[in-house]
Amino acid sequence: MRKRYDKEFKAKVAIEALRGEKTIQEIAIVFGVHPNLVTNWKKQLLDGADELFEKAGKDKDAEAAERKQDVLYKQIGLLQVENEFLKKKYRQLYGTEPKL
Repeated sequence: MRKRYDKEFKAKVAIEALRGEKTIQEIAIVFGVHPNLVTNWKKQLLDGADELFEKAGKDKDAEAAERKQDVLYKQIGLLQVENEFLKKKYRQLYGTEPKL
């Protein structure tokens, strides 16, 4: 069974690796993890560091609003196509424009 580590522990190990005071092997022995894990966590910390300085909420809210707007535009488009189809079929069946 795999052992799972919480995010605080991973961050602690990755920060220790970033300091560079000890080798990866020494850090792995001290914390009781495999050296590959230390290297992976260090890489994840470096890759995700730019996200730490983003303004929280603004980008996520804007993305959510944009996704919702896209869904609504798609639904409007589908309704317009359906409406035109029904008008065409009405004209074919009754020979006149539908009375709205």
